[in-house]
Amino acid sequence: MSDASALTRFPPVSMSLQSTDPQRFAQELGRSFREYGFAAISDHGLDQDRIDAAYAKARDFFALPEEIKMQYFIEGQGGARGYTPFGKEIAKGASHVDLKEFWHVGRDLAPGHRYENDMPPNVTPTEVEGWTQAVHGLYADFDALGRKVLSAIALDLGLAADFFDDPVTDGNSVMRLLHYPPVSGDTGGSIRAEAHGDINTITLLLGAEEPGLQVMTREGEWVDMNPPAGCLVVNMGDMLARTTNDVLPSTQHRVINPVGARTDHSRYSMPFFLHYRPDYLIETLPGCVSAENPDKYPEPITANDYLYQRLREIGLL
Repeated sequence: MSDASALTRFPPVSMSLQSTDPQRFAQELGRSFREYGFAAISDHGLDQDRIDAAYAKARDFFALPEEIKMQYFIEGQGGARGYTPFGKEIAKGASHVDLKEFWHVGRDLAPGHRYENDMPPNVTPTEVEGWTQAVHGLYADFDALGRKVLSAIALDLGLAADFFDDPVTDGNSVMRLLHYPPVSGDTGGSIRAEAHGDINTITLLLGAEEPGLQVMTREGEWVDMNPPAGCLVVNMGDMLARTTNDVLPSTQHRVINPVGARTDHSRYSMPFFLHYRPDYLIETLPGCVSAENPDKYPEPITANDYLYQRLREIGLL
């Protein structure tokens, strides 16, 4: 699928509309979310210098020797913080591990915070100078931007613009610094990221320099998701899909292996997985239930219980 064809499916929506015509912004995003579970946003306002700095720190870390990186791998934590090595994660239902390694940054909590047992403290690679300012700074920017996107989603669902503010306050959100190494030789059937849905509410993803992200349509067709430079990709996660009774679907997506000369190139990306707070009870919104779409999730579940259920399914616990 060509980039031009992909853009006809995912025309970027300018974030500037949110201040001038919030209802139109919500409707245009909602149209894409309802059909594909994905949308592209331009003019998102994230600082490019901060983005570039965070990518530079990620490259510096992943270039470290394996024995140093493994010092930041924390057993029994489900990959919540620090380093997760190459070949560890596997998509739900998949038979091959993903060809990637990553680092997780979470929310910094004050001592004695009520969620400190649910959110472990961050770790910092001392070998990478300036890590906290660049990486944790971008985390905060993503967190604020995610709230704005959720505000538009709430409007599109006929809810108050601040409906999701409380559910995501002090949420267990994670920023992932991802490295897909060069792909050469026989991979044993593995690809960079097998088809999967995200666990969280929404995912914010800065466009990667290397292509490979694909989205599955309702018809079962894989289409490229390569928005113009500077755009942000946003997709629904399973938690929000469950909240909306799949009115906003959590769509299967994957990262395929490169071909030709691109096999010699690494791919880096930086998704931000925005989560509900751990004790938030995920229940179906009444406005998303109808005779044509009966409640698929009648049993509520806390965000924390749902998270750990899914982490076990993908091999991180």
